[in-house]
Amino acid sequence: MLTVAALYHFTRFEDPEALRGPLARLACARGVRGTLLLAREGINGTIAGSRADIDAVLAHIRSLPGCSGLEWKESPAEAMPFARMKVRLKREIVTMGQPDVDPTAAVGHYVEPADWNALISAPDVAVIDTRNDYEVEIGTFEGAVDPGTGSFRDFPAWWAQNAHRFHNKRVAMFCTGGIRCEKSTNYLISQGVEDVFHLKGGILKYLEDVSEQDSLWRGECFVFDQRVSLGHGLRQGRHGLCHACRRPVSPEDRARPEYEQGVSCHRCLGEYDQADRARFRERQRQFDLAAARAAEDDPKD
Repeated sequence: MLTVAALYHFTRFEDPEALRGPLARLACARGVRGTLLLAREGINGTIAGSRADIDAVLAHIRSLPGCSGLEWKESPAEAMPFARMKVRLKREIVTMGQPDVDPTAAVGHYVEPADWNALISAPDVAVIDTRNDYEVEIGTFEGAVDPGTGSFRDFPAWWAQNAHRFHNKRVAMFCTGGIRCEKSTNYLISQGVEDVFHLKGGILKYLEDVSEQDSLWRGECFVFDQRVSLGHGLRQGRHGLCHACRRPVSPEDRARPEYEQGVSCHRCLGEYDQADRARFRERQRQFDLAAARAAEDDPKD
């Protein structure tokens, strides 16, 4: 069984490029895979590996400037959910496109998973899902507002058009692991919203801590790795991935006539031309050949 660690930490890195090489070399040497993003505002990412190897990489990250208080969320995986290890330099570790947003200055009130149900059930609380539309589609909290955004960068424009809907309301926000809420709650505070709350540890921590019978979560939680979705207890969900558009597809979606493995689903059928589709089919053919060769090379009983 492998350990998957999802992490983020806002801190000031004066020279993130200098941190990239040592971190990448350690992760690769330990056989850890996944993606880590480095920017001047901090670090964000998800990695997977054995218990000892994950611990080694986390220890290195905690030794980086301002990262001694790093927190992360873990879940199990039976198979490696990432193809390779990538450590990338970015302008932002989660892209909102608002240069004045600073989660180290102020964020909303953290709410523990055990207290979340009571908060979002209160009549004066508006609950907002800050994730992308395709994530919301497969699961969200009961009664949550879906902004319908295609990317987190779209959230400020959506808020500008919809702020009037939340007048005299307390606002509770949530996302997968908590990082988007660090920025979105800081943004709402800058827009004059006084009572802003967010789910500590995000949906993943809620699904880990709150029993299914007590849960107000409906559906599954999209994750950005080959597991695709998780349910209560962080068990792997039923969704796969359309490798053309990178959106989740349910077993029912895969049974639709528009679905072709690696080539199309009902959501993206009109988004690519025939040349794209031909390229996707060739890519899928190469994947299938590689999988067949790997199966032939496996020792048989």
